This record gives sequence, C-alpha cells and structure tokens, in this order.
Amino acid sequence: MAPPVADIDVQTAPVVVPVPTKGSIAPGHSSASRLSGPLTYSGTLDTYEHFDVTNIIGREFPNLQLSEIQHDDDKIRDLAILVSQRGVVFFRNQDLSIDDQKLLGQRLGELTGKPETSKLHKHALANSKRGIAVDENGKLDDEVSVISSEQNRKYYADRYGYTAKRLASEGWHADITFEHIPSDYAILKIVQPPEDVGGDTLWASGYEVYDRLSPALQELAESLTATHHQPNFVRVKETFGAELIDQFRGAPENNGLDFKAEHPVVRTNPVTGWKSLFGAGHQVHAGWINGVTERESEILKAYFYQLISENHDLQVRFRWNKNDLAIWDNRSVFHTATYDYIGKRQGNRVVSLGEKPYFDPNSKSRREALGLLKDGDEDERL
Repeated sequence: MAPPVADIDVQTAPVVVPVPTKGSIAPGHSSASRLSGPLTYSGTLDTYEHFDVTNIIGREFPNLQLSEIQHDDDKIRDLAILVSQRGVVFFRNQDLSIDDQKLLGQRLGELTGKPETSKLHKHALANSKRGIAVDENGKLDDEVSVISSEQNRKYYADRYGYTAKRLASEGWHADITFEHIPSDYAILKIVQPPEDVGGDTLWASGYEVYDRLSPALQELAESLTATHHQPNFVRVKETFGAELIDQFRGAPENNGLDFKAEHPVVRTNPVTGWKSLFGAGHQVHAGWINGVTERESEILKAYFYQLISENHDLQVRFRWNKNDLAIWDNRSVFHTATYDYIGKRQGNRVVSLGEKPYFDPNSKSRREALGLLKDGDEDERL
C-alpha cells in the first residue's frame, strides 16, 4: 500500500506515453487521462475502521457511511485511489440514494483525471427501457444499470437459471469493455438480496494475473491488442424485440450496435501506474487477440482465463446483505456473480466511463511498485 503522503497531480494535460505502442494514445487526445502521473493515497480515510479482506485484493469499511463523506473531495479522491490500489472496496448497509450514488460515481473519476467527455455509462440493454425502478419512488434512469435476476433469467436462461449446467467460472469479466471508452469505476448497491440465500460476487486482481505471467509472456502480452466483442445484446434485440440504446452511451465514441472495440492486452492504470492484464475474460470470449493466428488467439485467451478463474488466492468473495455496496476499478479487476439462488435479486450499478485504454511501457507491475518482487520470483511464476 502507498505511504500516507499526499502527492496529487490532476492536470489538464493527458498521460504522456514516451514510447508509442499499439495500445497507446496520442498526447492531447480528448479521451486521454488528465493525469501527468500516478496518484498517492494521502491517508484521509485511515481514521475509519477498515481491514484488508485478502493480502492481494479487497478492503472493507464496515461502519463508514459514504453519505458522510460524499462532499469531501479529498476523501473521495483518496477513496478512488484506494479502490484502484486494492481493486475493490466494500461498504455495509449504505443509506446512499441513487442520485448520490450517481454523483459519487462521476466524482471518483473526475477527481482522478478522467477525460471531460467521459460521463456515466448508459447500458445498451440494462436501462430504463426495461421498466425496472431504481428507487422506491418508481424512478427510471438510463444512467443506472439495473442488475436484475428476473431479466437475466429471461434473456440468458441457459446461464442464469438455478439449474444451469454450465461451469460457474465462465462469467469472469470487466464491465463494458466492448465500448471504445470503457469504465474506470463501478458502484453496485444490492437493494434486494435473494429471498433464500446466495448471490455472492467474486473479484480477481488483474494486477496479480499480470505478475503471474513469465517475463517472456509479459513481454508478448504487452505487445498485443485484443478485440473485445459482445454479440448478446443484438441477439436479445432480435429474439425478444428489446430496444437498445445505440447513441452516446456516456461518451461520444460509444455509439452503434456492433459492441466491438480494440484495446491493449496489458493496460496501465493511470491512478496507480500499475500494469494489469486487460484483454482477457468473458469480454474476449467472442473476440480475439489481434495479430496472431486464430489458434494462437484461442490458446492465449484460454491461458489468461485460467489464471483468472483458477487462482483463488488472487480472488476475493463478498456475501451481500441488503444495501451493501461495492466499488471497483474495471481497469484492473475482473468479477463474476454466483447464481446459486432461486429467489429474486436486484442491484443498482452506476458505471463511470474513464480514459481510452492505453499501455505505458514505463509503468510498473503491482509487485514491482510495492517492492514485492525478489530475486528468482520470475522463475517461480505459474
């Protein structure tokens, strides 16, 4: 964890990528991060009770109400930095309204250098057109992705049903990477946990996945891009007649119904300056690794996925109670839900859009940045 020393530099200038690569973006691009370098946690949240859930990923604040700090920019900035460092941060029994949840989602990114053109995401499918209210007053809102078990079972019965025969580990993903400008932070508040039991969510550290690649594979992955593709929305549109949002889904670049975007396989998180495996998981299941053969693409995708799904020590599992809330950084973690319940489950997810993904060859791995690499470690990686 970074030392409690303030070192915050949010400027109008974009990230400078000294050596152009396939995954980099040109300085001055309107979709670039406004940070000139990584941010350092200043310690404003240390007085609140907290604990790390695992060594690698996850932190919980069991008593902090986010509504108490939502207008304190220093604390919100520190919260964003903590989320980016720890991957996901948990809060219990939150009284945050949906409007405050939206404001928080936008401020997390704004205070850590997101482009001015990046707003809250409007999900193509999980939006107000499904007619599901996001609060007790019946409010419908396109900037809130309603996570509904009933909708999932309707549109994806083979995967979301309690008696599904598919492997439960098939769902690992980061949010909306099929967009040209994908997410930085996401906030999920479970407003209705299952009436029975279950419905946990798991997160996995993309930082640690990168660190478990051999140096040779790290170098290869850093040189590659991947095409992320989500064909299911169009299938749902054609099968069920569901209307989709096809214009300005939170950023001017996020348009159309192809739901396909090219991103670097290894992504630099501008808030931490750390490398994370990004071109992996379910978001490239229907996509591919660019510049290699089809067979090579499938082999790389399968191995990257195996590292995410089969290494339980880089994962954290969270059991939801009513009104619990999680914030995670989609640039550096993967997550998946557990469909082991029969009853109804619903949550409100606010997804902030960040910068156009890039890879900075001068960035560090998490282990390197925290001084966790030792001589010979690279020989023991899986």
